[in-house]
Amino acid sequence: MVKAKAPRRTLDSYAVKHINKIIKAGDCVLMRPADQSKPQYVSRIERIEADARGGNVKVHVRWYYRPEESIGGRRQFHGSKELFLSDHYDVQSADTIEGKCTVHSFKSYTKLDAVGNDDFFCRFEYNSSTGSFNPDRVAVYCKCEMPYNPDDLMVQCEGCSDWFHPACIEMTAEEARRLDHFFCESCSSEGQKKLQNSHAASRHSDTKVFLLHCCPSSFFR
Repeated sequence: MVKAKAPRRTLDSYAVKHINKIIKAGDCVLMRPADQSKPQYVSRIERIEADARGGNVKVHVRWYYRPEESIGGRRQFHGSKELFLSDHYDVQSADTIEGKCTVHSFKSYTKLDAVGNDDFFCRFEYNSSTGSFNPDRVAVYCKCEMPYNPDDLMVQCEGCSDWFHPACIEMTAEEARRLDHFFCESCSSEGQKKLQNSHAASRHSDTKVFLLHCCPSSFFR
Protein backbone atom coordinates (compact mmCIF):
# COMPACT_ATOMS: atom_id res chain seq x y z
CA MET A 1 0.00 0.00 0.00
CA VAL A 2 1.40 3.37 -1.05
CA LYS A 3 1.81 5.76 1.83
CA ALA A 4 -0.11 9.01 1.31
CA LYS A 5 2.06 12.07 0.83
CA ALA A 6 1.96 14.33 3.87
CA PRO A 7 0.00 17.52 3.20
CA ARG A 8 1.94 20.79 3.04
CA ARG A 9 0.72 24.28 3.63
CA THR A 10 1.68 27.63 2.18
CA LEU A 11 3.17 30.20 4.55
CA ASP A 12 2.67 33.95 4.22
CA SER A 13 6.11 34.51 5.76
CA TYR A 14 8.85 32.63 7.53
CA ALA A 15 11.52 33.65 10.04
CA VAL A 16 14.92 32.35 8.95
CA LYS A 17 16.53 32.08 12.37
CA HIS A 18 20.16 31.63 11.32
CA ILE A 19 20.14 35.02 9.55
CA ASN A 20 17.52 36.65 11.80
CA LYS A 21 15.40 37.72 8.82
CA ILE A 22 11.77 37.28 7.86
CA ILE A 23 11.14 36.25 4.27
CA LYS A 24 7.99 36.29 2.17
CA ALA A 25 6.96 35.70 -1.44
CA GLY A 26 8.48 38.33 -3.71
CA ASP A 27 11.64 38.77 -1.64
CA CYS A 28 15.03 38.30 -3.26
CA VAL A 29 17.50 36.18 -1.34
CA LEU A 30 21.09 34.98 -1.43
CA MET A 31 21.39 31.19 -1.38
CA ARG A 32 24.29 28.93 -0.53
CA PRO A 33 25.89 27.30 -3.59
CA ALA A 34 26.85 23.64 -3.58
CA ASP A 35 30.36 24.67 -4.58
CA GLN A 36 31.56 27.01 -1.82
CA SER A 37 34.15 28.55 -4.16
CA LYS A 38 31.34 30.09 -6.22
CA PRO A 39 29.44 33.29 -5.37
CA GLN A 40 26.08 33.02 -3.65
CA TYR A 41 23.12 32.28 -5.88
CA VAL A 42 20.40 34.91 -6.18
CA SER A 43 16.73 34.00 -6.44
CA ARG A 44 13.27 35.47 -6.08
CA ILE A 45 10.92 33.64 -3.72
CA GLU A 46 7.70 32.57 -5.41
CA ARG A 47 6.16 30.56 -2.56
CA ILE A 48 7.01 29.27 0.92
CA GLU A 49 5.61 26.00 2.19
CA ALA A 50 5.97 23.77 5.27
CA ASP A 51 4.70 20.47 6.55
CA ALA A 52 1.64 20.20 8.77
CA ARG A 53 3.72 20.95 11.87
CA GLY A 54 5.36 24.01 10.32
CA GLY A 55 8.69 22.28 9.79
CA ASN A 56 10.70 21.15 6.77
CA VAL A 57 10.27 24.58 5.17
CA LYS A 58 10.84 24.78 1.44
CA VAL A 59 11.01 27.82 -0.80
CA HIS A 60 9.88 27.78 -4.41
CA VAL A 61 12.24 30.12 -6.23
CA ARG A 62 12.91 31.64 -9.61
CA TRP A 63 16.63 31.92 -10.24
CA TYR A 64 18.56 34.97 -11.37
CA TYR A 65 21.53 34.18 -13.61
CA ARG A 66 24.78 36.10 -13.68
CA PRO A 67 25.99 37.06 -17.19
CA GLU A 68 28.78 34.48 -17.10
CA GLU A 69 26.15 31.77 -16.48
CA SER A 70 24.29 32.62 -19.69
CA ILE A 71 24.93 31.00 -23.06
CA GLY A 72 26.51 34.18 -24.49
CA GLY A 73 28.65 34.79 -21.41
CA ARG A 74 29.66 38.10 -19.89
CA ARG A 75 30.03 41.03 -22.29
CA GLN A 76 31.66 44.42 -22.03
CA PHE A 77 28.45 46.26 -21.22
CA HIS A 78 27.32 43.96 -18.40
CA GLY A 79 27.58 45.61 -15.00
CA SER A 80 29.37 43.86 -12.14
CA LYS A 81 26.06 43.65 -10.22
CA GLU A 82 23.91 42.72 -13.22
CA LEU A 83 21.57 39.72 -13.12
CA PHE A 84 19.11 38.16 -15.58
CA LEU A 85 15.71 36.93 -14.36
CA SER A 86 15.60 33.42 -15.79
CA ASP A 87 12.83 30.93 -16.59
CA HIS A 88 14.49 28.44 -14.25
CA TYR A 89 12.26 27.54 -11.28
CA ASP A 90 13.34 25.34 -8.39
CA VAL A 91 12.51 24.19 -4.84
CA GLN A 92 15.13 24.61 -2.13
CA SER A 93 15.35 24.19 1.61
CA ALA A 94 14.96 27.44 3.53
CA ASP A 95 18.16 26.44 5.36
CA THR A 96 20.17 27.33 2.24
CA ILE A 97 19.16 31.01 2.47
CA GLU A 98 22.14 33.09 3.58
CA GLY A 99 20.69 36.57 3.40
CA LYS A 100 18.26 38.96 1.75
CA CYS A 101 19.17 41.25 -1.12
CA THR A 102 17.58 43.81 -3.42
CA VAL A 103 17.37 43.40 -7.18
CA HIS A 104 16.60 46.86 -8.53
CA SER A 105 15.22 47.84 -11.89
CA PHE A 106 17.92 49.21 -14.16
CA LYS A 107 16.57 52.75 -13.83
CA SER A 108 16.39 52.59 -10.03
CA TYR A 109 19.90 51.15 -9.79
CA THR A 110 21.42 54.00 -11.80
CA LYS A 111 19.89 56.48 -9.32
CA LEU A 112 21.37 54.91 -6.19
CA ASP A 113 23.64 57.25 -4.25
CA ALA A 114 25.69 54.26 -3.11
CA VAL A 115 25.65 50.60 -4.14
CA GLY A 116 25.81 48.11 -1.29
CA ASN A 117 27.03 44.52 -1.32
CA ASP A 118 23.44 43.28 -1.44
CA ASP A 119 22.32 45.59 -4.27
CA PHE A 120 21.89 44.12 -7.76
CA PHE A 121 20.01 45.13 -10.88
CA CYS A 122 18.12 43.39 -13.66
CA ARG A 123 17.17 44.75 -17.08
CA PHE A 124 16.59 41.49 -19.00
CA GLU A 125 14.66 38.27 -18.64
CA TYR A 126 16.60 35.25 -19.86
CA ASN A 127 15.45 32.02 -21.48
CA SER A 128 17.90 29.40 -20.26
CA SER A 129 17.01 26.93 -23.04
CA THR A 130 17.40 29.21 -26.05
CA GLY A 131 19.76 31.84 -24.67
CA SER A 132 17.36 34.58 -25.76
CA PHE A 133 16.58 37.77 -23.86
CA ASN A 134 13.53 39.92 -23.30
CA PRO A 135 13.80 42.67 -24.36
CA ASP A 136 16.07 41.40 -27.14
CA ARG A 137 17.68 44.76 -27.92
CA VAL A 138 18.95 47.74 -26.00
CA ALA A 139 20.03 51.29 -26.85
CA VAL A 140 23.71 51.95 -27.58
CA TYR A 141 25.83 55.01 -26.85
CA CYS A 142 29.16 56.62 -27.58
CA LYS A 143 31.46 56.27 -30.60
CA CYS A 144 32.01 52.63 -29.62
CA GLU A 145 28.25 51.99 -30.00
CA MET A 146 27.92 49.78 -26.93
CA PRO A 147 25.01 49.49 -24.46
CA TYR A 148 25.31 51.36 -21.18
CA ASN A 149 27.27 49.77 -18.35
CA PRO A 150 26.36 51.56 -15.09
CA ASP A 151 29.85 50.84 -13.72
CA ASP A 152 31.36 53.14 -16.35
CA LEU A 153 31.62 56.91 -16.15
CA MET A 154 30.10 58.69 -19.17
CA VAL A 155 29.65 62.33 -20.19
CA GLN A 156 26.73 63.72 -22.15
CA CYS A 157 27.01 65.99 -25.17
CA GLU A 158 24.89 69.11 -24.74
CA GLY A 159 24.29 69.21 -28.47
CA CYS A 160 23.14 65.74 -29.54
CA SER A 161 22.47 64.35 -26.01
CA ASP A 162 24.51 61.21 -26.73
CA TRP A 163 26.71 59.80 -23.98
CA PHE A 164 30.44 59.11 -24.31
CA HIS A 165 33.08 57.13 -22.44
CA PRO A 166 35.99 59.42 -21.54
CA ALA A 167 38.50 57.00 -23.14
CA CYS A 168 36.57 57.11 -26.41
CA ILE A 169 36.97 60.89 -26.60
CA GLU A 170 40.64 60.89 -25.54
CA MET A 171 39.99 62.02 -21.99
CA THR A 172 40.85 60.61 -18.58
CA ALA A 173 38.14 59.84 -16.01
CA GLU A 174 39.57 62.55 -13.77
CA GLU A 175 39.30 65.12 -16.57
CA ALA A 176 35.73 64.02 -17.24
CA ARG A 177 34.74 64.53 -13.60
CA ARG A 178 36.00 68.12 -13.74
CA LEU A 179 33.87 69.07 -16.75
CA ASP A 180 31.15 71.71 -16.63
CA HIS A 181 30.06 71.43 -20.28
CA PHE A 182 30.75 69.06 -23.12
CA PHE A 183 30.11 69.13 -26.86
CA CYS A 184 31.18 66.12 -28.91
CA GLU A 185 33.35 66.57 -31.98
CA SER A 186 30.32 66.43 -34.29
CA CYS A 187 28.43 69.11 -32.36
CA SER A 188 31.23 71.52 -31.45
CA SER A 189 31.93 74.40 -33.79
CA GLU A 190 34.91 73.88 -36.11
CA GLY A 191 35.41 70.44 -34.61
CA GLN A 192 36.65 71.91 -31.28
CA LYS A 193 35.68 70.05 -28.11
CA LYS A 194 34.29 72.20 -25.32
CA LEU A 195 34.85 70.27 -22.15
CA GLN A 196 33.98 71.13 -18.61
CA ASN A 197 31.68 68.70 -16.34
CA SER A 198 29.01 66.11 -16.61
CA HIS A 199 28.64 63.08 -14.44
CA ALA A 200 25.97 60.75 -15.70
CA ALA A 201 22.99 59.57 -13.69
CA SER A 202 20.52 58.46 -16.35
CA ARG A 203 20.83 57.76 -20.07
CA HIS A 204 18.17 58.66 -22.62
CA SER A 205 18.90 57.70 -26.21
CA ASP A 206 17.27 55.09 -28.36
CA THR A 207 18.32 56.03 -31.90
CA LYS A 208 20.57 52.96 -32.10
CA VAL A 209 20.01 49.60 -30.51
CA PHE A 210 22.13 46.54 -29.78
CA LEU A 211 20.61 43.17 -30.73
CA LEU A 212 21.29 40.84 -27.81
CA HIS A 213 20.85 37.46 -29.47
CA CYS A 214 23.73 38.08 -31.92
CA CYS A 215 27.43 38.58 -31.92
CA PRO A 216 28.52 41.57 -29.77
CA SER A 217 29.12 43.84 -32.79
CA SER A 218 25.56 43.62 -34.11
CA PHE A 219 23.21 46.58 -33.81
CA PHE A 220 20.40 48.27 -35.71
CA ARG A 221 20.03 51.95 -36.57
